[in-house]
Amino acid sequence: MKLLRITTVPISLRILLKGQLEFMVANGIEVLAVSSSGPEVSSLSVPHKAVLMTRSITPIRDLLALIRLIIIIRRFQPDIVHTHTPKAGLLGMFAAWLCRVPKRLHTVAGLPWLESQGLRRRLLRQMEALTVLSSTQVLVNSVGLKTILHAELPWIQKEFLVLGNGSSNGIDVNYFSLSEQVQDQARQLRSDLAISKSDFIFCFIGRLVVHKGIIELVTAFDHLRKTNLNVKLFLVGPLEEGRETLPDDTLRRIHAGEGIVLPGLVEDVRPWLAAANAFVFPTYREGFPNVLLQAGCMGLPIIATNINGCNEIIENGKTGLLIEPKNTQMLLNAMTRFISSSNERETFGLKLKESVLNNYSTDTIWSELLTLYQRPITGRESILKN
Repeated sequence: MKLLRITTVPISLRILLKGQLEFMVANGIEVLAVSSSGPEVSSLSVPHKAVLMTRSITPIRDLLALIRLIIIIRRFQPDIVHTHTPKAGLLGMFAAWLCRVPKRLHTVAGLPWLESQGLRRRLLRQMEALTVLSSTQVLVNSVGLKTILHAELPWIQKEFLVLGNGSSNGIDVNYFSLSEQVQDQARQLRSDLAISKSDFIFCFIGRLVVHKGIIELVTAFDHLRKTNLNVKLFLVGPLEEGRETLPDDTLRRIHAGEGIVLPGLVEDVRPWLAAANAFVFPTYREGFPNVLLQAGCMGLPIIATNINGCNEIIENGKTGLLIEPKNTQMLLNAMTRFISSSNERETFGLKLKESVLNNYSTDTIWSELLTLYQRPITGRESILKN
C-alpha cells in the first residue's frame, strides 16, 4: 500500500504528525511526504518531495503547485492521498481526484473562514467545500468541528469521522511527562531567566497571531502586572506577518519586556510547560488543539476559550476554566483566580492529566487511522445528497 501525505508546510509533518508516518511505515505502508520546503525537512525519516504552497490565496502559485502535485501523484501512484491543512487539502484533494486516486482522505483541523467576513468568507467556505467534494472521506479532529461542517455545508453528504475522542495525532503520554530531566531543564530555564520561586508564570504556546487571542492575553496581563509584579508570561511561538499580524500597540507591549518572555519557536516545549504554573489559551477558533493535551498531560491547570475542541478537552470548573473568546475581562478574572487559588489549580491539573492519559494516547489515533487506511471503500462515500 502506498500513502501520499500532504501538508502545506513541513513543520506540520514534523510536529503535528510526529511519529504517525513512521508508525505507518512500520506497519507495511510505503509513505511519501509532500510539503513546501523548509529546514524541518531534513529531520523527516520518510522520503519527501517539495512543492511550494502558501497559506494565503495566490492563484498563480497555487496553479503551479497543483500541476506539481499531479506530476508527483502520477509518478508515485499512491493508493491513498491524505491531506492536512487548508491549502494542502484544496490542492492535494483536487489533484488526487483528477488523477483518480481510489482513496482520498482530508483532515479538517480548523476552519479559517469562521473568523472571516464578506467575500473572503464566502471564497474560503467554497474552497473548503471543493476540498470535501474532491475527497472520498473527511476526518475531523473534534466533534464540535464535525457539527459545524454539517451545519455550514448541509448539501454535502460525507462520512465525517472523528478518530478516537478527537485530535489529529493524539499525544505521546510518555514524552510529555514530568521526568527528572524535564524538571531539571525547567529549573535551569527559570534560573536563566532570573525567575524566582515566588513568581507566577502563565504560559502560552502557539502562533502569535490575532485569532489566537494574543491581543486580549497581553492586555489582561498588563492589568495583572499593575497589581502583581511577580507575574510573568511565556509567549512561546513565532510572530507571523500577514492578515493576522498583531497591532503595533500589542507588539510594542510584547517587546517592551515587562514580564513577558518571547523565546520564539522552540524545539522542545516541555521545559517551558514544566517551568510554568498555568497554561492560558484564549484562541478564537480551533480544530482540536494539541497544545492543550500537552499542557494537560504535564499536569498544568488551563484557561481556554469555550469553543469547539477546547471545550471537548476542558470541562469548565472541573478540569480547568473556560471563558468566552475575545473577552478580556473574563480572561483577566480567570487569570486572577488562578493566581489566588493554588488548591483549585492543583485539582484542575490532576483531573485533566488523568483525562488526557485515559483518552488521547497516540496509540489509539494511529491504530484507528491504520484501520481506516486498510478499510475498503464503500458506498458511503457519495458526494451530494439526493
